[in-house]
Amino acid sequence: MLVKATYFQNDEKNPLVYGDVEIRNEKRMRLRGEEEKEGILCEPVMVGFCGTDNELMNMGSRGELGAKFPIGTNRLINGHEGIVWVPSQNRFAIVLIRGGNSYDPTRYTEEETYFEYGCDQADGLFADKQYFHPDMLLPIPDGYVENGKLKLSFAKKMVFPDPFACMLFQLERMEDLGSAHNFRVAMRKYKCSEEEGRKIAKEEIFDRTVIFGLGTTGMFIGDLILRNHKNAKVLFVARSAEDSPKVQFALKETNAEYLQNTFDSEEELAKAIVEKLGGRATTFIGVSGSNVEHRIAFEHKVLGCNGIYNSFSLGPKITFDSMPFGFENHLILASINFRQDHMEEAIKLLAESNYDEIVELIDRDEFTADPMGAYKNKIYSKNAPMKTAVIWNKAYVEEA
Repeated sequence: MLVKATYFQNDEKNPLVYGDVEIRNEKRMRLRGEEEKEGILCEPVMVGFCGTDNELMNMGSRGELGAKFPIGTNRLINGHEGIVWVPSQNRFAIVLIRGGNSYDPTRYTEEETYFEYGCDQADGLFADKQYFHPDMLLPIPDGYVENGKLKLSFAKKMVFPDPFACMLFQLERMEDLGSAHNFRVAMRKYKCSEEEGRKIAKEEIFDRTVIFGLGTTGMFIGDLILRNHKNAKVLFVARSAEDSPKVQFALKETNAEYLQNTFDSEEELAKAIVEKLGGRATTFIGVSGSNVEHRIAFEHKVLGCNGIYNSFSLGPKITFDSMPFGFENHLILASINFRQDHMEEAIKLLAESNYDEIVELIDRDEFTADPMGAYKNKIYSKNAPMKTAVIWNKAYVEEA
């Protein structure tokens, strides 16, 4: 079936284009042990743009996308954040992006396989029509559809379940690893049982948390930490002015603290972070996409003894001096995934949130007329909003 879509290709000058693309209904497996199923034809309604899309476009310009193309093709339809209409079921759905022949796609092993709609080996949402696994079409909550159309405010929020689910997974991982990392210290310090020591360590790992970078993922993880750990101290560090709309919204939503990076040197920045925290960090989360992250944490000793470093940036390399690393007992983790239960929880939490306020729309015709120009000059420009989305099919959205 031919559809209009945007898609990535390996091309130095035109790695992202819009035009006719043939889509196929491939059988896929949601989880290991389940049967392969053909997809259900859906119509994408609202789709969000993610930093991963921008990175994939850059990879295409370098000719590095071959392994990510669906088998038998030389392109990948992008888009992995959004909501679709399922005509055969007369309902809207959120697409669960990751599946495969693995017990847990968040942590597949070497002999297992996975796919990700719009990212890796499976076509995504920036198309007029697309096939998705029937068990990966998650329902939306009641009350957000009127006369067969989605309320615009709700539709905007539904470009976030993917990154929000990622952050629910990050919270789970940091809680698990922080508890396991430090419970024996807590047992001795508080003279308590192992069970109580694990509970204490799970809380104390967030005592002084640095979130280095302030995009949507940084804001989401700060929000979730403070929702679930009332005594946590969270400090965002970024370059934006504190009175900017982005920072003000993030602080309002999370009740975190903020430090603007206007310093002339990394040493000065590191000193200011420690002073603002009231001590070295118990957790350092890197979401800025820059190599400054690891230097601030390790070289300039912002990350304290027994602390954990969560690398959520794509691209930067992490280096550390093995002597202080070992003696200060640091723990590094990195995993950019989520499970279905994370996505389902994300949908519920987002539906009740105000996160539609940070989503700005680009007109579909403007985007498709020059996809690369839209990416470079608007969606990922210096003055870009925190989140950009496009109404792909206006017939299903109540815009008034």
